[in-house]
Amino acid sequence: MRAFAFSGKMETMTPQHSPEAKNDDAGSRLHGEYKVPGGKLVVVDLDVMDGRFANVSLSGDFFLEPDEALEEINSALTGLPDSSTAAEIAAAINSGLPAGAVLFGFSAEAVAITVRRALSKATSWADHQWEVIPPSVLPTQVNVALDEVLTEEVGAGLRNPTLRFWDWEEPSVVIGSFQSVKNEVDPDGVQRHGITVVRRISGGGAMFMEAGNCITYSLYLPQTLVDGISFADSYAFLDAWVMAALEKIGITAYYVPLNDIATDQGKIGGAAQKRLANGGMLHHVTMSYDIDADKMVEVLRIGKEKLSDKGTRSAKKRVDPLRRQTGMARAAILEAMQEVFTERYGAVESRLTKAELEEARNRVDAKFGTGEWLNRVP
Repeated sequence: MRAFAFSGKMETMTPQHSPEAKNDDAGSRLHGEYKVPGGKLVVVDLDVMDGRFANVSLSGDFFLEPDEALEEINSALTGLPDSSTAAEIAAAINSGLPAGAVLFGFSAEAVAITVRRALSKATSWADHQWEVIPPSVLPTQVNVALDEVLTEEVGAGLRNPTLRFWDWEEPSVVIGSFQSVKNEVDPDGVQRHGITVVRRISGGGAMFMEAGNCITYSLYLPQTLVDGISFADSYAFLDAWVMAALEKIGITAYYVPLNDIATDQGKIGGAAQKRLANGGMLHHVTMSYDIDADKMVEVLRIGKEKLSDKGTRSAKKRVDPLRRQTGMARAAILEAMQEVFTERYGAVESRLTKAELEEARNRVDAKFGTGEWLNRVP
């Protein structure tokens, strides 16, 4: 056992044992499972001998043609170093497949994820104790700073993976890490409407956020959860619970690559990510609840430019708020989201510590509230 600091106090924690990555009764056989989002279950059993894969057995409820391709995949995996990355494992499988082979409901990449799980180098949702921090009103700059603080903590093992819902009072624009302030924000509109402009640590586009008019959340997770999953696919993978929550309240939503969430009636919102060197990862989403479209196109230049050929009227219609689509109060939608996440992943309610809030405020003073950070891309 080891003691480490978590949520402002000292706790004794034991290493988590993954139900998806385990030894059999003999103590040497490794077992991994991976359910492909929207696809089939992939199972791999294998041994590691002298640092290489041996006695590999792939199985699952997927479809594969021709039959002999199953043994070809097992053979392609046999002898690979146990240090192989997901990309190297997938490449070996693709090289070993016979010409014309059809993998339906899974892929070489899915097998690679399963192998990495068997080796305990990739994790599943069930391998972690998840926490949920309900909404609490904080300045937008503090919300952005907390994203950096909590992502670092999860990467360092100082906090369990966490879902945090934002809340704020001042009208704000949060721009992506690589966006130009002058290209994205109209200074006249910002001044006229009293908008706070903040730069976040993740990429992506600008978010126009008014109190009570958006639903914003951040996921802080270890990168092992998305090990072997492509950057593009990780967006939908990390928001599968959101799609289930929206379905629960009567909305069928889907991802529009790369990072937009939409329904047949229009765009709901967008996502952004940031991966840190210490293994932590941030995934956050803002969805429109009841946006002031007139104000949006006065504040954001991108709102005008992206749809300049369609006119301002079309720009206003591009985002279709959840309030209109559901008729539900914002608080009720937030409650449904928290309930689905809690039930799906066994999450427990948590809170921000005094130390985390203090560190976030310190970073506002040193970074997120400074002109140097805001204008780092002029």
